[in-house]
Amino acid sequence: MKDLVNVKIKFREPFRPFAPSIAAERAGEYFEAFPAENGADAASRNYPATFMLLVFPVKEEKQPIIPAVTHVDGSGRLQTVHRDTNPLYYRLIEKFGEATGVPVVLNTSFNLKGEPIVSTIQNAYNTFAKSGMDTLVAGRFLIRKDR
Repeated sequence: MKDLVNVKIKFREPFRPFAPSIAAERAGEYFEAFPAENGADAASRNYPATFMLLVFPVKEEKQPIIPAVTHVDGSGRLQTVHRDTNPLYYRLIEKFGEATGVPVVLNTSFNLKGEPIVSTIQNAYNTFAKSGMDTLVAGRFLIRKDR
């Protein structure tokens, strides 16, 4: 997935890492800093993880399951997602987890190489149209390219 995103969407060097997004209460299942038995409490204590400001070790047994977001040193620049502050993204991650068995999604800035980060729905659509992205989720809308 990392290579696919770099080639079709980001148009950048393959060594650049992506970030994992996970529901806050499930972070302990995949990351060392969050004990599984009290993951929600740990996520609250590590509030900056909400903004991908902290790097945490990915549990060794989980690294092969989430290779696209595990850096070469076995860490991840984590984003914990809270249901009360980001309900749509939380639900997207939850549904992805139900469908795949892996409640972690790849997160990266939404922009193409050399362009500013998307800030409007028009920017999002233009970026989607210019890239090899198959699907765009924008709020409650799902946009797909015909193939």
